[in-house]
Amino acid sequence: MNLKTLFTVAAGVGTALVNSVSGEPIEVGVAAPTVTVPDQDGNSVDLGKAYESGLVLIYFYPKADTPGCTAQACSLRDSYEELQDRGVLIYGVSMDTPAEQKEFKEKYHLPFTLLADSDGKLVEAFGVPRRGRFASRQAFLIEDGKVIWRDTSASTAKQAADVLTVLDERKTD
Repeated sequence: MNLKTLFTVAAGVGTALVNSVSGEPIEVGVAAPTVTVPDQDGNSVDLGKAYESGLVLIYFYPKADTPGCTAQACSLRDSYEELQDRGVLIYGVSMDTPAEQKEFKEKYHLPFTLLADSDGKLVEAFGVPRRGRFASRQAFLIEDGKVIWRDTSASTAKQAADVLTVLDERKTD
């Protein structure tokens, strides 16, 4: 490896470290952030108002239309009817643009809203770690404006099953 290549690699590593933001996810029991962000169509979504509907699942993923993110979204799509029957409103969040979110939603026929957190304010509000423009995969279930469950290492193919398990466990409490 020549000196120029070594400096280029070192600069890349330094940039990755500088762009890595490690947040602490909000705790179960606290009020969920009431942030307003654009959806896939560029319309403003006020999460404070969304929380009034009952149960809200907000799940974060790194990048629209990548294999793991697609599996996660399709897991929720395939269980959408059952989640709706249980009163769960779903929002998928990435740091993609509204246009990228819209394309992802249409390509995979996702029946729920995707939020375009291009400026990272929702990622920051929830304390989701990120690396540059990629949020970590995490999920939060909110009821009456309070976080009732969080998953800091959210599944890809089993995201819906994990949420349904939590809802089943709540029934038996």
